[in-house]
Amino acid sequence: MSKNEFVCDCNIIHQEVVDATLKKLPDFDTFLKLADFFKLLGDTTRAKILFALDQNEMCVCDIANVLGMSKSSISHQLGTLRRAGIVKCRKDGKEVYYMLDDDHVQKLFELGLEHIKHKK
Repeated sequence: MSKNEFVCDCNIIHQEVVDATLKKLPDFDTFLKLADFFKLLGDTTRAKILFALDQNEMCVCDIANVLGMSKSSISHQLGTLRRAGIVKCRKDGKEVYYMLDDDHVQKLFELGLEHIKHKK
């Protein structure tokens, strides 16, 4: 296989396809937010936290115990994820429980994990 095998060397513009895609093209700000969202998921510790929260809602102490990390480092990462709208929390007395923000986050995380497992 040559490295140029997948390079299109034609000069034909399929205008209908281009126009249809341009109609649906989100604005620049949407792409910035999308890139930031995926950057947040691109950290191993945050990915592990999301895995834990995909299993159960958990407090900081539980997550720290599962990951073998300090409560301080987990709290820092959870703050980042919460501000980005990826996780949310609820208070029960003195305890704060974290969970994935919504089904979209859960589905994206699970699909990503499924894709990685599929490629093994």
